[in-house]
Amino acid sequence: MKSTIRANLNTSCMVHFLPATLLVLLLVSCGVGHKEFSTPNIIYILADDLGYGETGVYGQQKIQTPHIDDLAANGMLFTQHYSGAPVCAPARYSLLTGQHMGHAYIRGNDEWAERGEVWNYLKATEDRRLEGQLPLPESTFTLGHMLQESGYRTGIVGKWGLGAPMTESIPTKMGFDFFYGYNCQRQAHQLYPPHLWKNETKVLLDNDVIPPGTKLPETADPYAEGSYQVYTQQDYAPALMHQEALNFIRASKDQPFFLYYASPLPHVPLQVPQEYVDKYVKLFGEKEPYNGNQGYFPHRYPRAAYAGMISYLDDQVGEIVAVLKELGEYENTLIIFSSDNGPTYAGGVDPEFFNSAGPFQDTYGRTKGFMYEGGIRVPMIAHWPARIKVGSKTAHISAFWDIMPTLAELAGAEIPKNTDGLSFVPALLGNSDQADHDHLYWEFPGYGGQQAVRIGNWKGIRKNIHKGNLTIELYNLENDPKEEVNVADQYPEIIKKMARLMATERTDPELESFRLNVPGEHDL
Repeated sequence: MKSTIRANLNTSCMVHFLPATLLVLLLVSCGVGHKEFSTPNIIYILADDLGYGETGVYGQQKIQTPHIDDLAANGMLFTQHYSGAPVCAPARYSLLTGQHMGHAYIRGNDEWAERGEVWNYLKATEDRRLEGQLPLPESTFTLGHMLQESGYRTGIVGKWGLGAPMTESIPTKMGFDFFYGYNCQRQAHQLYPPHLWKNETKVLLDNDVIPPGTKLPETADPYAEGSYQVYTQQDYAPALMHQEALNFIRASKDQPFFLYYASPLPHVPLQVPQEYVDKYVKLFGEKEPYNGNQGYFPHRYPRAAYAGMISYLDDQVGEIVAVLKELGEYENTLIIFSSDNGPTYAGGVDPEFFNSAGPFQDTYGRTKGFMYEGGIRVPMIAHWPARIKVGSKTAHISAFWDIMPTLAELAGAEIPKNTDGLSFVPALLGNSDQADHDHLYWEFPGYGGQQAVRIGNWKGIRKNIHKGNLTIELYNLENDPKEEVNVADQYPEIIKKMARLMATERTDPELESFRLNVPGEHDL
């Protein structure tokens, strides 16, 4: 039997810490309804490299996303939500631990290369000792642990990327009762992979081993669709993982459950069932193929394939909602939909054609991998029919490290003391007592070394740190969301405040590969 919802989930006409029985009466008197709502199920859907502007509700004009748009139409749209980092592994670390990059153990992608030829796809397929990323410390406390302790059944379906097989840093040892998907980010560069993982078992699939980057034979006609057949095989990983996600939901209906659905879509390579490609070929009239440079597979219709991958993900969101309704769990399931970072620039993707970053810049240096808004501002939709106002929108400034305290409050769990986050439950429920961050902080050792701070509408960025640059650019996001006009010279006092936060909001990372040579507090 699901436990009664905690009394600190205050509505607009109640106060904190009321007895559960009184809470039910107040919910009825507030017009929520006559059903006694339970501790919510939680489904967190994390798209991979989905830009801020790549769904209809965030302004997309070319790609159709009716199911994601419906989540927003029947829930809450966040317009100022941020990833924890501009690339995959550190963003996921921030999400799962509630820490920003100034305090994180994982601050960048680290392929743990000292093991050997980890980038050799064939060898890593045969030898699991070469698969997976740098593992987390065994003592790491995750969202999964926290919700397990609160009585939730926890599962992850999709891409892990935070520890290799045969280490203590795999999902089933990091707070998750169930796992199905890719352990390794590199293996996810093939959506028809030779294997996936189910819990701690390597599951072989009916696919040949075709290393990422395999190009068309020189004799092949790049304008003939048949030349690309080798890149479409039998077992499509997003389809297999989706079925496991639906199975997990069905199997968990008699207790509160948390599903972390870490989809590999729309991260390249450009691979999606043909009917999704055909739909957009008709719309786009696409002519030029993608030749497969940058280490990804070629495709006859790159724009159509990319749009099709997002529509495929959108259909999966629709199927999740349908299953929740079928099980009678729709009303009391919180669905959060977001993305791990901004849109990519590689693998045949055309962010400028799709206006993938929305109101932000779409060009290289301004999207994935970088601290500008296009790299770290991400979509977020929260949908919970029992509690969230239909069609609502919030400009509350939030980030991945806020997810842990938010879910802690919803589940009645104790908020970990080392989190950098703030619960945004009041914003979800439409209350006026939402606490705001004084500032947000990021750092990233990749792409030249970067730091960023947001204070209100001010955004400070320091880049090319590894080349000795310590200059801070300054932008006013209210009137310059594209970050085109650097006004640092006009506001020296704000620059001083940014510099101080860049020194004080961080500790030196434990791992040498994540080090940044920046001034510390004692240098100011």
